Amino acid sequence: MSESFEARLPLAQIRDGERVDLNAGAEECAAIAKRLGLLSLDRLEAHAVLGRDGEKITATGRIKAALSQACVASGEPVPARIDEPFELLFLPEPEGRPDEEVELGEGELDVVFHDGAAIELGAAVADTLSLVLDPYPRGPNAEAALKAAGVLSEEQAGPFAALAALKSEKPDEA
Repeated sequence: MSESFEARLPLAQIRDGERVDLNAGAEECAAIAKRLGLLSLDRLEAHAVLGRDGEKITATGRIKAALSQACVASGEPVPARIDEPFELLFLPEPEGRPDEEVELGEGELDVVFHDGAAIELGAAVADTLSLVLDPYPRGPNAEAALKAAGVLSEEQAGPFAALAALKSEKPDEA
């Protein structure tokens, strides 16, 4: 089944083993880019196989994207291509008070809650994209921009920099 990226997939229509192909159009790419703070998102697609066990839905597949992030130092565009596998588990919203914290175990890091009526696969995949982005993208002019701003490199500011400075000082010989 081929869907728009922001598709809401009703639980009643999800079949075990069903393949879903999501392709973001230009408007969806622009909206996702804005939400994730990207300079551009030229392509975003995902392919997933759905599994179903009652109200528990799994989505296993790949996310592919072509995008551009801003360099953390210079602000210039840093192009990136994403091709990553993903596994998502959609569970019903837990019972309890809305302000109550929900504890998730280590194996449940990719859990997305649904309302019992449908899953938001496109939104979950867009969130997955945000997790695989480089948190500190650097362009070719990053080092020069950092140096011009007075930012020290790891070698200059790290714990061994002080030792190197001490070693370079020669003690007075008597």
